[in-house]
Amino acid sequence: MTFAAHVQRLTELGLHPHHDEARRLLVLDLEHGKANEVGTAQLAGFEALCEILERDDSPIRCLCTTSRRFSRRGTPLFIAGANVTERTGWDDARVKQHVIRQRALMRRLRHLPLFTVVLSHGVTLGWGAEFLLTADYTLATPTASFGLPETGLGILPGARGTAELALALGPAQALRLGCTGERVGAEEALRVGLVQELVADHDAGMARVHTLAELLRTRSPTAVAAFKRGLLASLGRAEDARLELERQAYEQCVDTGEAAIGRAHFAAIREGEAPPWGPRRV
Repeated sequence: MTFAAHVQRLTELGLHPHHDEARRLLVLDLEHGKANEVGTAQLAGFEALCEILERDDSPIRCLCTTSRRFSRRGTPLFIAGANVTERTGWDDARVKQHVIRQRALMRRLRHLPLFTVVLSHGVTLGWGAEFLLTADYTLATPTASFGLPETGLGILPGARGTAELALALGPAQALRLGCTGERVGAEEALRVGLVQELVADHDAGMARVHTLAELLRTRSPTAVAAFKRGLLASLGRAEDARLELERQAYEQCVDTGEAAIGRAHFAAIREGEAPPWGPRRV
């Protein structure tokens, strides 16, 4: 299946991808359901997305997930949570299996071998807030808001939130958000570490994404993937283990020939040109 055919499949599964070929950027512009709630169809779409981006011959160097939607009342939306209404009539076993599938997908998204960005300018609740934890970098506009309402529904953030939130925010802030369900605005989300950068509006956010994509376009996809994998694998490890992972990642860049390409084209790289990197090799 060609890359274009894969992208078309994402559209059929409820995602709306836009491929910026020049920047090697794929933008997912969410627009489904009443409030971009994520259900079975969207899980299949994200799983198909992973299949595309995990391929070594994928042309994509940067993934951005965003939304320009507004509710009927004019409220901007990112992801308002999971599609709970589709679970009407499900028994407990089916609910558990569904959430296990969500958790596996979130882990897969977190470890994609490329740089991933989220741009939120609206309501980001439950599954949406957990989705931020899969991104390498998150941008937010002043109209974005965030919260974890799950404990008020008799459940908890089960698609990565309980396992990972404290690593990003620290236990105190994670417990505040997860236990109370308190919603916070963009500035507070930045302060506690749920997002990494504020932008003036959605257009400014996309301009920032384009800047990041341009930088990534000139980098070795093998080196980027090796750095990300080594860094994530090092979290929580002892120093000796972290250094061993760094050694493996560095030597992978040497063994795949990317380091030699960098040396041979050093002058051009200093001028901002992209050398002839090979396909991603991880």
